[in-house]
Amino acid sequence: MRHTARTAGEWRIYQGVSEPHDGIDRLPAPPPWRDFGRGVEPTPFDRDADADGGRRLPHADAYRADEPTVEAVNTALYLRRPLLVTGDPGTGKSTLAHAVARELRLGRVLRWPVNSKSALRDGLYRYDSLGRLEEAGVARETGDPAPVTDLGRFVRLGPLGTALAPYALPRVLLIDEIDKSDIDLPNDLLDVFEEGMFEIPELSRVADRQPTVRVRPADDGEPVTVTGGTVRCRTFPFVILTSNGEREFPPAFLRRCVRLHLPGVDDEERLRAIVRAHLATAADDADEVIRRFLAHAATGELATDQLLNAVYLVSRTSGDGAPDLERLTELVFQHLDVTVPAPPRTPSAGA
Repeated sequence: MRHTARTAGEWRIYQGVSEPHDGIDRLPAPPPWRDFGRGVEPTPFDRDADADGGRRLPHADAYRADEPTVEAVNTALYLRRPLLVTGDPGTGKSTLAHAVARELRLGRVLRWPVNSKSALRDGLYRYDSLGRLEEAGVARETGDPAPVTDLGRFVRLGPLGTALAPYALPRVLLIDEIDKSDIDLPNDLLDVFEEGMFEIPELSRVADRQPTVRVRPADDGEPVTVTGGTVRCRTFPFVILTSNGEREFPPAFLRRCVRLHLPGVDDEERLRAIVRAHLATAADDADEVIRRFLAHAATGELATDQLLNAVYLVSRTSGDGAPDLERLTELVFQHLDVTVPAPPRTPSAGA
């Protein structure tokens, strides 16, 4: 049974609870400067689809948000602004997106993993120009009169482009590791975030002949109707941008984001709660592993998923020939802020 929000006067839409509910239906109207209009027929999507797309990704069902996280998520929801989440690896930055999507029944998370070669268009859409040319070539070879090509067959929206489609409720978009992007990408995102829309030139050039085109979204859900070559959102998506703190962002970008920093987990009781949530059957034997984790974390950077890996190994390895606890923790609790030396070079035959 789905639960509704706890009280009608509760300002928190996202509550950080484990049970999905329909609290998103209580989200107030946006500020006037973030209202993108309702002129377009909404595109339906499956609100109850797995948030992680069936990959059983990072423990969204066991995620427990603290009060600062709950407040930051709701601030971003109310203001229709992106949430920039910083913190060390393993602190739950990406998991937060899946937890919000699961609790608020906002369907599958649209994930855009960013690297140094990522450009804005990669997140917006892809156009299969080669497929279009091949189809035109076949038509010429057969001598058939070339029909009006359905360009929607050659366009697929990216994760960002899909999030900006005209859904009645906000889609959840995870832009992962934005700090690894080219230096221009944060600034390139500003106009899209401010306007809530973008143009597909390949479609706008033929808008006089094909004013509406249906294109595939990134999650292969219901096709999105694009009018006049422009994708325009009805409600701004819930966007989480994650950063490991490896670079600074321009002030114009920062002032358009709600910011949240997730500190590393160094509290023994909270670590026990994390282990109980993910590995309930192994939690009773985890105390010594947790103490060793905290001792290692005091001398270098560790992530909580390393603790879970260690607890899992300890619970699954026993008997003759199994590594002892000290060796297992040495294998798993390797500091993340230590540079791994390059392997020695092998002399060439002619050296």
